[in-house]
Amino acid sequence: MTLDQVVTELYGLPPAEFVPARTERARQARDAGDKVLAAAIGKLRRPTVAAWALNLLSREASEDVRAVAEVGEALRDAQRRLSADKLRALTTRRQQVVNAVTRKTAELAAGHGQRLTESVLREVGASLQAALADQSVADGLRAGTLTAAATYEGFGPAALTAVPGAGHRGSRTRSTTTDSTEDHAEEPATRTKPRTESKAADKPAPDPQAEIRRELEQMLTEVESARAAVTSARSDHDAAAADLAELVGRVETLRAELTEAEQRRRFTAATERTTREALQRAQKHLDGVERRVDGARKRLTPGV
Repeated sequence: MTLDQVVTELYGLPPAEFVPARTERARQARDAGDKVLAAAIGKLRRPTVAAWALNLLSREASEDVRAVAEVGEALRDAQRRLSADKLRALTTRRQQVVNAVTRKTAELAAGHGQRLTESVLREVGASLQAALADQSVADGLRAGTLTAAATYEGFGPAALTAVPGAGHRGSRTRSTTTDSTEDHAEEPATRTKPRTESKAADKPAPDPQAEIRRELEQMLTEVESARAAVTSARSDHDAAAADLAELVGRVETLRAELTEAEQRRRFTAATERTTREALQRAQKHLDGVERRVDGARKRLTPGV
């Protein structure tokens, strides 16, 4: 039993089953004498419902996850190239993909007995938006080991909570500041200060506007993306408003039909009551006539 195997197993379970299964796997690792593995398993976080649903999507609908990754890569490429037209087209495509994959996630969860609430669906949609914008989120989604939903605000990497692969355990990133300090500490105390003034004078003066231009280009790209998002959202809103208006019209029609049907029901009920009373009177009269006929037959002299 390895950590990767346990991670794959646990993050494929419904959230309610996660903790008991984690406890059991940690116990098995301790019984086998692997305290390090037992401790690592015990630190695994239970996924939220949204994270579990996304992990389920990764396992059972990998083609949808692949579609998200492809659109995300195309968007990032368009941003790098500052292609406003392509960004607008892809932003519309992005919203379509997010809506479709969110519905797919809800269907898969329902198939496993878990109905996703509106708030959870919003978290799923936000995570898919983050995966479109941030490669690291897309990788976490593809791995199917998310522990919480991801968010993306448009600045820097998205906030992602996922279980790292077992191969990353024990890896360290060396501090550049520490290395620099250690290098200076090894220098002789009698070292003289290097003469850098003349070299600095030979270098061209930095352009103070270059960084501003770069920032402006990035902001213009974000503006185009935001405009495209507004256009897509407006289109979705207009479509939803049209659907709502159609449904309101249908409801009004059904209400009118219901009112007419209720009036007809009352009229028919009154008619049925009247005819039932008439039937009872006719039956009573028939019974009386038949009794008189029987009486007359009995009085009739045989042979006459």
